[in-house]
Amino acid sequence: MKQTPPPSSPIKHALADLQALAERGLQRAGAHPAMARATAQHLVIAQAQGLLTHGLSRVEPYTVLLNSGRHDGMARPKRIAEFGATCLIDAADGLAYEAVEMALDEVTERANKHGIALAGVTNSGHCGVLGLHVAALAKRGLIGLALANTPAGVNAWGGKRALFGVDPIAAAFPRQSNTTDVEPLVVDLAPTTVVRGQILLAIQKGESIPEGWAMDAEGQPTTDPRAALAGGSLYPIGGAKGAMLSLVFELFVAGLTGSRIGREADSLFGGEGNRPRLGHTFIAVSTQGLAGDARYFERVEALVSAMLEDEGVRLPGARRDAGLRRAQAEGLAIDDALYATLQRLAT
Repeated sequence: MKQTPPPSSPIKHALADLQALAERGLQRAGAHPAMARATAQHLVIAQAQGLLTHGLSRVEPYTVLLNSGRHDGMARPKRIAEFGATCLIDAADGLAYEAVEMALDEVTERANKHGIALAGVTNSGHCGVLGLHVAALAKRGLIGLALANTPAGVNAWGGKRALFGVDPIAAAFPRQSNTTDVEPLVVDLAPTTVVRGQILLAIQKGESIPEGWAMDAEGQPTTDPRAALAGGSLYPIGGAKGAMLSLVFELFVAGLTGSRIGREADSLFGGEGNRPRLGHTFIAVSTQGLAGDARYFERVEALVSAMLEDEGVRLPGARRDAGLRRAQAEGLAIDDALYATLQRLAT
């Protein structure tokens, strides 16, 4: 009897090789080397953490934005305003990641001096996984909080048309002072039932979406992912409460940074549309203030211990961290079609 051979193991790629491939694709689309490096590095880490909607699948949409002129590949971010412990950075219509790195450096320096700091980024675009950005602050010993706005995807409560962005918020808390083997606690979420990337994946796979994910342009429930993206909107978590959170996030970002509100920014997918000119805000808080380092870390570990006493509890960010460590040690397998796309863009 003929035996069916076992399926071959998927090819695993070194993270450095995937980053180099993504960098080449972005540079061929017009991004200068520093912009391409910062972007590719973030996307590879997101992919390794299992965040596929914000990982290497974003390289091609970014190249479309660059090739169409909706993002300026030669832009260099610069600080354009400051006031005490706050400052504003202009991404100058470039991809977001280099400007975000600058913002993180600014709040690190200012929080270490003042105890707390805020940096805004304006004239920017999609900034990836907010949790990765605040985790970088936590690894510097600072509590990190970040918000960003996006093209419209959430209705004002009672309305039919998408108005607010699907605006994420993330926070990270350092653990155990003077150690490097304990990852910070990272919470990263959007005030909607799902994120828009999951709608996009459904389109790419030719699948419908579950009820309760999205509404069409008339404010009616839909299972058609294309209708959800074509002027539709996503359901906010908690109904009216989630919509109010979206309002708060939109004001905190667009208001403080002077960026476009969600309705004013066209979709980030495709070459047609305006320059996004979205915003992000990053806050860093020193653990040395208020109760002090010792008490802060004692309280954090007391809460972590209490959480882990309950069987089945997983610390936020733990699965992502484990995926990244595994990929760093063993390499990362990605979808064949995605790898082929990266190769095509890079050559």
